[in-house]
Amino acid sequence: MYLHLGQNVVIPESDIIGIFDLDNTTGSYITKNFLSDAEKAGRVINVSDELPRSFIVSGNEKERTIYLSQLSPQTLLKRTEAMRL
Repeated sequence: MYLHLGQNVVIPESDIIGIFDLDNTTGSYITKNFLSDAEKAGRVINVSDELPRSFIVSGNEKERTIYLSQLSPQTLLKRTEAMRL
């Protein structure tokens, strides 16, 4: 199954490591460093024309990709649950 992240971007559900709320997680020093390091490495893909509300970590231990999405984590979670019905 695939998860639609917005702006015609879909990723395999099996590749998803986590879906996170940007407002709640970016207050953490560790999260800020993680996102900053990923951006410097060119592993951040913005799939939003608007202010992002969530970020999705996908891939494996060797190669991770971070997607920024305008969709809320709750909306993305509902989409994953709907795929399982």
